[in-house]
Parts: sequence; structure tokens; C-alpha cells
Amino acid sequence: MPLFFRKRKPSEEARKRLEYQMCLAKEAGADDILDISKCELSEIPFGAFATCKVLQKKVLIVHTNHLTSLLPKSCSLLSLATIKVLDLHDNQLTALPDDIGQLTALQVLNVERNQLTYLPRSIGNLIQLQTLNVKDNRLKELPDTLGELRSLRTLDISESEIQRLPQMLAHVRTLETLSLDASSMVYPPQEVCGAGTEAIQQFLCKASGLEYYPPSQYLLPVLEQDGAENSRDSPSGPTDRFSSEEVEWQNRFSDYEKRKEQKMLEKLEFERRLELGQREHAQLLQQSSSQKDEILQTVREEQSRLEQGLSERQRCLDAERQRLQEQLKQTEQNISNRIQKLLQENQRQKKSSEILKLLENERIRMEQLMSITQEETENLRRREIASAMQQMLTESCNSRLIQMAYESQRQNLVQQACSSMAEMDERFQQILSWQQMDQNKAISQILQESAMQKAAFEALQVKKDLMHRQIRKQIKLIETELLQLTQLELKRKSLDTEALQEMISEQRWVLSSLLQQLLKEKTQREEELREILEEGLERQLVALLVELSAEHYLPIFAHHRISLDMLSRMGPGDLAKVGVSEAGLRHQILRRAQELLDATRTRPELLKPPQGEVLPTAPEERPEAVRPSAPCAEVEAQTSECVVCLEREAQMIFLNCGHVCCCQQCCQPLRTCPLCRQDIAQRLRIYHSR
Repeated sequence: MPLFFRKRKPSEEARKRLEYQMCLAKEAGADDILDISKCELSEIPFGAFATCKVLQKKVLIVHTNHLTSLLPKSCSLLSLATIKVLDLHDNQLTALPDDIGQLTALQVLNVERNQLTYLPRSIGNLIQLQTLNVKDNRLKELPDTLGELRSLRTLDISESEIQRLPQMLAHVRTLETLSLDASSMVYPPQEVCGAGTEAIQQFLCKASGLEYYPPSQYLLPVLEQDGAENSRDSPSGPTDRFSSEEVEWQNRFSDYEKRKEQKMLEKLEFERRLELGQREHAQLLQQSSSQKDEILQTVREEQSRLEQGLSERQRCLDAERQRLQEQLKQTEQNISNRIQKLLQENQRQKKSSEILKLLENERIRMEQLMSITQEETENLRRREIASAMQQMLTESCNSRLIQMAYESQRQNLVQQACSSMAEMDERFQQILSWQQMDQNKAISQILQESAMQKAAFEALQVKKDLMHRQIRKQIKLIETELLQLTQLELKRKSLDTEALQEMISEQRWVLSSLLQQLLKEKTQREEELREILEEGLERQLVALLVELSAEHYLPIFAHHRISLDMLSRMGPGDLAKVGVSEAGLRHQILRRAQELLDATRTRPELLKPPQGEVLPTAPEERPEAVRPSAPCAEVEAQTSECVVCLEREAQMIFLNCGHVCCCQQCCQPLRTCPLCRQDIAQRLRIYHSR
């Protein structure tokens, strides 16, 4: 037998039969029988236990199924406390529940043709059990507690592996019929077993030291317990009562079969009407789906046309942007070459100073040789120092002129790039305005079919906002440039080049101002996007959500078109289905919405928008900010260590100076920058990509 097996799924016919029998048992005026046989069940459903418990059923018929256990999980055997007849034959039961003795009202138990290997000892508690059928099972022995069944009249243990009967069976004085395989019995002997039930009982009574009496002398209390009061006065009362019970049960079963046939005909008629209705419903669904497909195809074609136009324009803009980036890269390369030349000039100056020192030493040596006076030596030294200073001033002026030329050329390139981007944005804005007109026409048609598409379009616009993404990329680029400038400044301090230090400081100030401007633009853009999202909501509802710090639910309220009037008719469960997860917040939203509606009933002008108010629209795209550049000096690593603790990486940008020189832990107590000693107006955290 496999350890794991898959539950067999009932067929459609078996499932319908189960539903029909459950409905039949719950009808008003139904009898005490629940018949769920031949339903291909692998376990008794929970509804059957509940029906038996509530409706006090007395007969439960579950034969010809696939049951492996009588009691499924989460069910109690006490639900069957009123059952008198339990028919479980033709199943796959391997054991009965250990607490089956709780069914004290049980009179007939039929578990024929199952796979039982033992009977629980609690079966002796079934004091009213009259018929026990365990035929064709795998039983090898019977429990001694069978002797406690004082009302047992019929016992069938044939076609099993039992070879010995318990001596306690002699205490069952009401046993009338005992069916077994006499050829396989060891105790009692085969000849005794072949002689019949009376011979077997006499043998067991003799072995137990008891006197044998026929069952007819003990059946009267059992039959009186069933309520046969009129059978007490006549000697033949027990036999007549038993036959009358059989006739009554036969009549009840025949009536049950007739009602079952009538219900089956009604069920067939109901299934026919249901199938006809399902066909009509399928036809209507097919017609509506075809109309919907046509509308969706039209919308899809219009959308593809708009997307194609946008993609064409986007490719043009990308090509122009690529060209400008190439120009900026070329300019940066020229700047780096000039910086390299300045460094080489600095080296040349160092060499010249060394040559001057050598000349000075040579002059001193010549002075000693020629015995020149001290006054002439001083004059000669002054003249040499003056000439060297003159030469250094000349070289410094040349460097300053080179730097001024570089700055003027860089400003010209920036202005040209800005003007070019402004022209491209104007053209792109004009094209967008034309496309917006076409798109408004298409959207007006779509809104007539489904108002939900507008909410989907707004949500998509918020998620895929191009300008917001560009601003984030520019902020990331400026943070990288500031980090590289700080590293370059720290490295160049040891070289003591004042001209390069001033140039780096100016570039850092420019980058800091650009970073502050981009942060303001990012905040402004987020506010504009929120206004776009709030366009479809009432102003009072938006103010309510902001007051309760629930701005993050604005997209959900806009998507479902929720208004104050709708909130007055909703409950906490409805808000939970919409997506509001906090229980306290749901009650606060409903309470504040009711207060606002009560206030508007007394002052209706609160619901009217201010005169002349202009609805927010999507902002025009600004020209992309010019990408700041830092000197492309060779930096050994992309990250630098904190100048305070000298252990962790520098992660904070100080504004307004723009230095990146401290980690997050060390920057908290600082009020001035450790490098330039300027006041810290703002701190920004940067995250290094690994």
C-alpha cells in the first residue's frame, strides 16, 4: 500500500447525488433517514454530521463509497449520538473509532465487506446494539468486551480470519443468530460450530461455568426497552413485535424509495431547466465578449498609433541627446588635457627652482673663489631672486589666462547646450500638444465605455513619470561628481597648487547649487504628480486623508472613485476589501467622513470648489539640466574614508559647501564642515552601488 495517495475526485453524477440527498434530508417533513450511499466519497462530509446532529437523524446510510475512516478531522462522534442504524458496508475502512462506544443509541451496525483488522474495546458500551455485521473483513479475533452487549441478537463474523470465540460471548444471553465459518474454527470445535447458534452458546456457557437459557427468556426486556408496551401480557408478544417491526421498516423503506424516485424526477427537471438557462447565459456572454473585443481592438490600434509617434520622437531626442553628450565628453577631455598641462608646468617650475638652487650653490662657490665682497654678493642675490620671481609671476599670469579661457569656453558650450535643449523641448511640447488633442479624443470615447480606464492611465502616468526619473538620475550623477571632487581635493592638498584648488572649489560650489535646485525640482514634481492624482477626488476627501497621514491611499481612492457620499454608505469591511489595512485608520476615515457630510448639510458651500480655481494638469517637461562635470583626474577608488573616524566610508554631502567627507555616524554632532569650516545648512545621504 503506498504511503501517499491522491484523493479520488467524485464524478459529476456522484456530486449531484450528494447535493440532492443533503437537500432532501433538510426539507421540512423529511423522515429520519440520511442516505448518502453511492456518492464516491473518500470521507463523510462535515455537513452530514451537522445534519444528523441538528435534525436528530436516526438512520445513516453510507454504503458503497470509498471511505477509509469513519470520523474525519474536526468532527466529533457525538454528532451521531441519535443514530440507531449505521450502514457502512462496501467501503475501505481499516478501523473503527476507539470511542465508538459513545453511540449508545446504536441498534444496527453493518460494516460488511471492509478491511477491518480489529474491533475497538469500547464496542462493549453499545448496550442497545442488536445487530452486528462484520462479514468479509480481515478480523483475526474478537474483543472480550463483546460479552457486555446485553441486547445483541444477530452477529455475523463469516468470511473472516477468526478461529476462536471469546468465552465472554456466553454472557450475551439474547444472541439468536451467530454466522461463522465452522470449517476454520478452532474454539469451539468445528462440530460444535456446525451444530448452530444454540450449540455454540451451550458450549461457551459450560466452559464458563454458566447455566444456559434460551434467548427468548431474555428478549422481553430488550423489546420492552424499544417501547412495546402492549406485548407484555401475551406470551407470543416478542415474536409478534419483531415481525411487526420488520413490516414497519419495510413500509418505511418502500415509502422512502417512492419519495426518492419522485425527488429524482424533480431533480432531472430542475437540471434540464438549469442547463437551458446556462446555454442562454453562455450565448449572452459570447455576444458581450465579441462586442468587448471589437472595442478593445479599436482602442489597441489607436494606442499603438500614439505609441509609435511617441517612440519616433523619443528616438530623435535620444539621438540629439547623444550628440550633446559626445560634445560634453570632448569638452571634458580638453579640460583634462589642459589640467595635465598645468601639472606638467608645475613640475617644470619645480625643476627650475632646483636649477636655481644649483646656480645659487655654484655662485657661492665662485664667490669664495673670487673673494667677492659681501655687498656685491647681496646685490647679485637680489637680482637673481627678482628675476626668478618675475618669471614665476609671468607663469602664474599665463595659468590664470588659460583658466579664464577655459571658463569662458565652458560657459559658451553650456549656453549653447541649454539653448539647443530649449528649442528641442519647444518642438517636443508642440508635438505633445498635438498628440494630446488626439489622445483626449480617444480617451473621451474610452471613458464612455469604462470609467476605470482613466484611473489605470493616471496610475500608469504616476508610476512611469519620465521627468521624475530624469531628476533622480541627475541627483545621483551630481552626488557622484561631488564625491569625486572631494577625493580630488583631498589628494591635491598635498601638492599645494592654489590655482587647481580654486578651480575645484568653484566647480564644487556649482555642483552644490545644481544639487539644491534639483532637489527643489524633485519635490515640486512630486507635489504636481500628487495634484494630478488628486484631480479625480474631492478636495475634502483629499484633505481628510492628508490630515490622517494616509496620503499613500490616494491612488487606491482615485482608482475606485470613492467619494464622501460613498464613504457614508461603506463600512470597515468595505474599506478593508478596497485595500486599507489598518483597522484604526478605517474607523477614523469613516468617522471624519461622516462629520464632514454633517457639516456640509448645514453649510453646502463647503462642497463647492473656489471660484476661478484651475485644475492641476501635467507640468510641461523642463529642459534636462546640464550634466555637471568634475576634473577627470585619476581617482584610485570610487569611495573615500571618513576624515573623522578614518574607518567607514564617506556617505554624507554637506550643503552649501558640497564636500563628501564624513560617514553617517560621525556627521550627526558636526555643525561645520571638517574640510572648509563652513556652516552645514543641509545633510544628504548617498548610497554607493556595489
